[in-house]
Amino acid sequence: MKNRFPTAVTVSLVPEARGGPFVYWDDLDAAISTAAELGFDAIEIFPPSPDVLDARRLRQKLTEHGIKLAAMGTGAGWVVQKLRLTDPDPMIRSKARAFVASIIDFAGRLGAPAIIGSMQGRVDPGTDRGQVLAWMTECLDQLGPRAHQFGVPLLLEPLNRYETNLFNNVGSTLDYLTSLRTQNIKLLCDCFHMNIEEASIEDALRQAGSRLGHVHLADSNRRAAGLGHIPFEPIFRTLTDIGYQGYVSAEVLPLPDTASAARATILAVRS
Repeated sequence: MKNRFPTAVTVSLVPEARGGPFVYWDDLDAAISTAAELGFDAIEIFPPSPDVLDARRLRQKLTEHGIKLAAMGTGAGWVVQKLRLTDPDPMIRSKARAFVASIIDFAGRLGAPAIIGSMQGRVDPGTDRGQVLAWMTECLDQLGPRAHQFGVPLLLEPLNRYETNLFNNVGSTLDYLTSLRTQNIKLLCDCFHMNIEEASIEDALRQAGSRLGHVHLADSNRRAAGLGHIPFEPIFRTLTDIGYQGYVSAEVLPLPDTASAARATILAVRS
């Protein structure tokens, strides 16, 4: 059966992130094989760094199983190395920018965008918000064009207030994006975060419109769609209405187990 929207499922290769919202862990080859068998169109990889991946082998495995790379996360830059694009220390900002650039280059050669989520950082106490946004702008105006050379956007994900105080909702993030020179930044909208921060998930998606580049499909409890209390039918209807053609990706906890979480996502998208 054909999926209603192109689907992706997450696989983490970062031991320090264990317990986080990723369906598959550690074994990339097995994740690709299983995802393809279940009917997913792509996988979304969260690596500790591009250095642990063999691009040629990954391309071969994806082709062998008839699926694609949907996106690649940069979160290990924060989880493992404590790098932030908005750190007050210019050396740390430089290292963070280089780390994101390495993910952009690796994923871009496979036709996929990189994701900036936790690496956006936050406004620390005593730090001016305008200065933090200026640091972010400096980074994005360099990284956006870098992604453009591969024909892909760079994805920026608003997170809930308990994870950052920088970008929390679609409206304010869109306002910020208009201030950038680069227009190659698109939004990653995560239903879990939106359930906390948005008055209406559907209205926020409509507001994102053509700037919506990727969707993380997760329920209110960070489990697979249908295992919490978010009504997904109006969300899918809204995605259809705005002409969204990108991936809906399961960034969810592997509960009650990996196989069940993966199957629940496919069923939700197809129903």
